Amino acid sequence: MASTQSNLRTALLGRPLDPLRQDTRHSLTLAAFLAWVGLGADGLSSSAYGPEEAFKALGGHAHFGLYLALATAATVFVIAFAYNQVIELFPTGGGGYRIASVLLGPHAGLVSGAALVVDYVLTVAISIASGVDALFSLLPLAFQGWKLGTELGLVVLLLWLNLRGVKESIRVLLPIFLGFVATHALLIVYGVGVQAAHIPALLPDTLHETTALAGQTSWVFTLALLLKAYSLGGGTYTGIEAVSNNVNALAEPRVRTGRRTMLYMACSLAFTAGGIIFLYLLWNATPQAGQTLNAVAFRAILQHAGLEGPVLGVVLAATLACEAGLLLVAANTGFLGGPAVLANMAQDSWVPHQFRYLSSRLVTQNGVLLLGLAAALVLLASGGRVDLLVVLYSINVFLTFSLSLLGLCRYWLRHRGDAGWLRRLLLSLCGLAVTASILVVTVVEKFMEGGWVTIVLTGLVVALCLAVRAHYADTRKRLDDVDRVFAAQPPGPCTDTPAPQGDAPTAVFIVGSSRGGGLHALLWVQRMFPGHFKNVVFVSARTVDAHAYGGDGAIDILKTKARATLDDFVGFCRSHGIPATSRLGFGTDAVATLTDMCRDLADEFPHAVFFTSRLVFQRDNLFTRLLHNQAALTIQRRLHFDGLQMIILPMKV
Repeated sequence: MASTQSNLRTALLGRPLDPLRQDTRHSLTLAAFLAWVGLGADGLSSSAYGPEEAFKALGGHAHFGLYLALATAATVFVIAFAYNQVIELFPTGGGGYRIASVLLGPHAGLVSGAALVVDYVLTVAISIASGVDALFSLLPLAFQGWKLGTELGLVVLLLWLNLRGVKESIRVLLPIFLGFVATHALLIVYGVGVQAAHIPALLPDTLHETTALAGQTSWVFTLALLLKAYSLGGGTYTGIEAVSNNVNALAEPRVRTGRRTMLYMACSLAFTAGGIIFLYLLWNATPQAGQTLNAVAFRAILQHAGLEGPVLGVVLAATLACEAGLLLVAANTGFLGGPAVLANMAQDSWVPHQFRYLSSRLVTQNGVLLLGLAAALVLLASGGRVDLLVVLYSINVFLTFSLSLLGLCRYWLRHRGDAGWLRRLLLSLCGLAVTASILVVTVVEKFMEGGWVTIVLTGLVVALCLAVRAHYADTRKRLDDVDRVFAAQPPGPCTDTPAPQGDAPTAVFIVGSSRGGGLHALLWVQRMFPGHFKNVVFVSARTVDAHAYGGDGAIDILKTKARATLDDFVGFCRSHGIPATSRLGFGTDAVATLTDMCRDLADEFPHAVFFTSRLVFQRDNLFTRLLHNQAALTIQRRLHFDGLQMIILPMKV
């Protein structure tokens, strides 16, 4: 049965990867081009809905589209160049969460992290919903009822691809990305080119109409209309932060690769988003039932190019299919970025530590599963409505942007002596002014239209994180108290203890990083079985999680600390005349690694009994079981089925 499950898992997810092999990480890292596809697709895909939301907000004042096109392109570069600083300052990744935590404080980091987690869930939801909208623009209105089922099916597809591995999911989606870039670039160039004769008169006509509107109403109304449309198109800039959140996934040198990826993304997004708004203006695009504004504009351009009948339908279908496909690639960015943020927050104990663990495919599997489930629930709750999801989505994006840029401003004010500090400070201030203004306008304008939902969801995530952190802090304090008690245990007088004998009764202790936990188990066994066990073996399996695997030299540090802990246990036993040795293992699944190590030790020491400690809480409930893994019980069950004896010692905290 176990073999069948293993074979099925391998068939679905691929063969396990060894995190300790030197070539494994190299084979998984992303060069600038693949990073642009995998991480930049979120930003580029927003051109499918961001420009449309901005242009529709203009109402009957479409001539303002010229201002929007120019402002959109400029804003993309301002935010992208500001986020280059995040890549330089935090080359191990973490993005908005890490920069807010370090530069503004842990609670600012918590707000940023919670906003990012909600944002990445919405990234998956809105990208899929918008992509399905683009596809269903080609179908009769009678097919609209199939949209939600299609969206949920795509969530499952992306979930499966990402459980197989980051690079594998990007390679599968690469042709779609390239198809989008090619088709949309051609349409923008052709659509603008054939209207070139009208462009010289566009600026004076726009200025005249602007002045006329201001005269009829007021300049305050005119500027407010512009600012509202500009802000409601804020979805255009979402995804720019994705590169900084995942710098640890980039190929070396990471900073240079990250900056190059940012440049690719900024140029492509500014050209596409600004160009699409320009097309709306030049081709007088107006909303039509069951169709996106992109579909309306592209159909007009293709008809002008001489396409008609079935040929027109095929070419338009291919273009919108590429658009929908890119939105699928963008949804994939949520599956990359969300688990990365959760892993960083787990490292700081804001969320359960399980979210930093890697699967056999070196994927933060728990984060991927959570993102997929949450996105499916959001789609069900919202009915896949893009206009609602855009509002929910944009608020948290600009909250994170604003916190990150505020942190950068604070950093450069504190480092006024550094070369180029003033230029970088001004860039950060400019970005902060843009993102904060968009955040305020979006919240005010859309609060009653669904914006409050995002605020409530983010607040709930923050509250849960505070509860998780408080529990871990209390547990850590109690464990430190235990460690202090056992730290006073003096070494014995022995200096020449013999090596363990394989055929003698042996106590095998499964230990972690807590000295108190290991000595608690050792002394308990000596007290309960005086003189019975002639050998002692300490076994430890360290988990190679997202933090260890992503950081430079982190695995070597992990090995050094683990070996030092085991040497301390062995030295203590030998100083008291007890023959002792140790075994150390590494893997992504501590339970599987320890189980295999115990089976090997049973062959080496046939009279072995296995012991480990397990935390016991006075109030055991679902919350404590979620925050602390059940590794001891799982290992015990597996060893008992193998005919091996294991005893779990309660350790009250």
